Amino acid sequence: MPELPEVETVRRGLVPAMEGRRIEAVRLARPDLRFPFPDGFARCLTGARVTRLDRRAKYLLARLDTGQTLLMHLGMSGRFSISAGADAGARPGAFVYAPPADPRHDHVVFEIEDGIEVTYNDPRRFGFMTVFATAGEDDQPFLKSLGPEPDSNRFSGPYLSEAFAGRRSPVKAGLLDQSVVAGLGNIYVCEALWRARISPRRLCASVAGARAERLAAAVRAVIAEAITAGGSTLRDYAGADGAMGYFQHSFDVYGREGQPCACGKTRIRRILQANRSSFYCPVCQR
Repeated sequence: MPELPEVETVRRGLVPAMEGRRIEAVRLARPDLRFPFPDGFARCLTGARVTRLDRRAKYLLARLDTGQTLLMHLGMSGRFSISAGADAGARPGAFVYAPPADPRHDHVVFEIEDGIEVTYNDPRRFGFMTVFATAGEDDQPFLKSLGPEPDSNRFSGPYLSEAFAGRRSPVKAGLLDQSVVAGLGNIYVCEALWRARISPRRLCASVAGARAERLAAAVRAVIAEAITAGGSTLRDYAGADGAMGYFQHSFDVYGREGQPCACGKTRIRRILQANRSSFYCPVCQR
């Protein structure tokens, strides 16, 4: 599943095509993705202008001049592609990309002014879209329980110390809890724990003080570097321009079971935690 860096990369790729532009039509190839589209979905988007394209955790949020927000989630295999006709050059800054995804899985097409088309393709159909009143965002079910973004001022060592206090679950599970920190997934949690020299088996309650400071800093650094690299491509992920992410070439532990750790003292191990693979160094991480 695309994690925060991948979704942020997609957001940045969509901004030139959508932000400040009007949605002229919406074409749906089916009545549902993971969930059914809301009644009147295409109708309420048609004619609306996208004033801003935001991201919250793993969600894309298109703010509309109608006072509504279009929420989009990529699921396991969702991706966007951008194409444009002859009229795209009518406005400076139009970005034109050839969509490489299998068109049999094109489920939603946004016709944007200036001849631009933004197509959502999702072979597994675990993604979804919905629309809600922007003023009611605090009560929106998908968003209301999310913790702070890892690059926000609120996310810090003291915050983690407080959030983890008394928790007897492994720290890996604590970081994957979206109510603790928003947007983290398996890949970047494994990488951050290695950088912080913290075992994924360690209990949350024992991650406090200096240890929590190291972990918060490691999370921030990993996320920032992954965004710069365009995220990580393991299976289906690609940015809105069709480009693959490159952060997978910088993995220190994820997917490297049996390979030497950078410490030179042992090899990377893999264990299962809540049916997810955790990769770590038993020497570096305690």
